[in-house]
Amino acid sequence: MSIFRAMEISASGLTAQRLRMDVISNNIANVNTTRTEQGGPYRRKRVIFQEKSRDFSFRDVLNDSLSKPRGEGVRVVAIEDDPAPFKLVYDPSHPDADDNGYVRMPNVNIVTEMVDMISATRSYEANVTAINAAKSMISKALEIGSA
Repeated sequence: MSIFRAMEISASGLTAQRLRMDVISNNIANVNTTRTEQGGPYRRKRVIFQEKSRDFSFRDVLNDSLSKPRGEGVRVVAIEDDPAPFKLVYDPSHPDADDNGYVRMPNVNIVTEMVDMISATRSYEANVTAINAAKSMISKALEIGSA
């Protein structure tokens, strides 16, 4: 694997984790949104990742599955709604309360969002570290070559 390919893989991780952090931030911002354009409370969003890879024949994969890594990075395939049920909160004075006084609140849990945000931040930092290590190796190789 070339150093530039490693940097491309890490860059795809940076892009994916940045989008994940944006989606998490949007979830946190809408934690109390009971009315959306679609009607009803805000529904939590989550990002779905998939390995980015080229198409290989079965023979190619079988012949060198142990000798060469095949990954090309990561890509976002979807941002989907979380199917978890909404929370019911008793607040008869709320304008969106039903006949029994319950309000359907978004299915966003702040603790879950913060854990996801920490995970995304750590993944982002790991990719930055990998890119910086590759840059350092390139720099050292240039120093060796110039001596």
